[in-house]
Amino acid sequence: MKDSIKKVVLAYSGGLDTSVILKWLQTEYGCEVVTFTADLGQGEELEPARAKAKMMGIPDDHIFIDDLREEFVRDFVFPMMRANARYEGDYLLGTSIARPLISKRLIEIAQMTGADAVAHGATGKGNDQVRFELSAYALNPDIKVIAPWREWDLTSRTALIDFAEKHQIAVPKDKRGESPFSTDANLLHTSSEGKVLEDPWQETPDYVYSRTVNPEDAPDAPEYIEIDFERGDGVAINGEAMSPATLLAALNDYGRKHGIGRLDLVENRFVGMKSRGMYETPGGEIYAQAHRGMEQITLDRGAAHLKDELMPKYAELIYNGFWFAPEREMLQAAIDHSQQMVTGTVRLKLYKGRADVVGRKSPHSLYSEKIVTFEDDAGAYDQKDAAGFIKLNALRLRLLNRQGRG
Repeated sequence: MKDSIKKVVLAYSGGLDTSVILKWLQTEYGCEVVTFTADLGQGEELEPARAKAKMMGIPDDHIFIDDLREEFVRDFVFPMMRANARYEGDYLLGTSIARPLISKRLIEIAQMTGADAVAHGATGKGNDQVRFELSAYALNPDIKVIAPWREWDLTSRTALIDFAEKHQIAVPKDKRGESPFSTDANLLHTSSEGKVLEDPWQETPDYVYSRTVNPEDAPDAPEYIEIDFERGDGVAINGEAMSPATLLAALNDYGRKHGIGRLDLVENRFVGMKSRGMYETPGGEIYAQAHRGMEQITLDRGAAHLKDELMPKYAELIYNGFWFAPEREMLQAAIDHSQQMVTGTVRLKLYKGRADVVGRKSPHSLYSEKIVTFEDDAGAYDQKDAAGFIKLNALRLRLLNRQGRG
């Protein structure tokens, strides 16, 4: 395989690991390297990645730094949120949903530059290797994928640093000791795992959290906000129209202030093991609660319940890396159809770690105060009809009991 690869596109952060991978590709494969750095709203300055790539001999026309924030939220986060997707009931899939977009851009750049392969820095124990590669193969079945962590013998932090020093790669001081935990961040969330988080009995230390204040230290007064939706997507906060990425960023600020969106989770990885992680999804948690509140008055019971049945499968497909698979696209089509009338406004109360829906209104509301009232409904609902309804539904239960099987 090595002899056939002349040029590779590397998902490059500019950090120690991907810088070592860059040099390793040059030395082991003897190929040209194109670097791709995605701005997904991780909150880091990305120009140092360009400078570091240039310092390692990568020419300007082989360095790509792309602002993908709007595409990320518009084409990946919002469609996922229409499904109310939570993996294993809790995780809002912040890392999972970013991988197909990175892979998509890797494949596009490979086509633009005539590269034979793409490369990533995911380890052989995690989910990301699966997500990157399934997406890459779905978009280009003939692409070659290089995963250095599955090939090289640099199996420790010390070995990485020794390789870096041997090849004159700058090693930040904070990388010389063992990192207490590893993180991944984008506009939707920050995740942390490893080291101090590996014992699931131990509470997550407060210093691990970076995007939210401790709910105990959040303001003592609640804050109310309103989110407007059109066809299932958020379009405004407190009446101010916003683009998808701008809206999510604004909700992140609200979530940070009120300590919303923290999650301590032991999850089942696709590769077979359990892992413990800490997730912060401040704006995403607010948005998810608001979207569900909007659906409460605009979705028919049958559609709403079917969506809830489909959601675990949809979330699992994203978690496992099947964003570009036909079954995810089929589910998306059904979900998007359900959102045609999910338009209106949701009011939320933000207070000490919680985002509670306290009001909702819609021009397409299916809620009828006339029918549900405890006062006189003027004949809108005949309560006597309920007797026949109950008897028909009880028929099989009564028959079972009479045969001794109840």
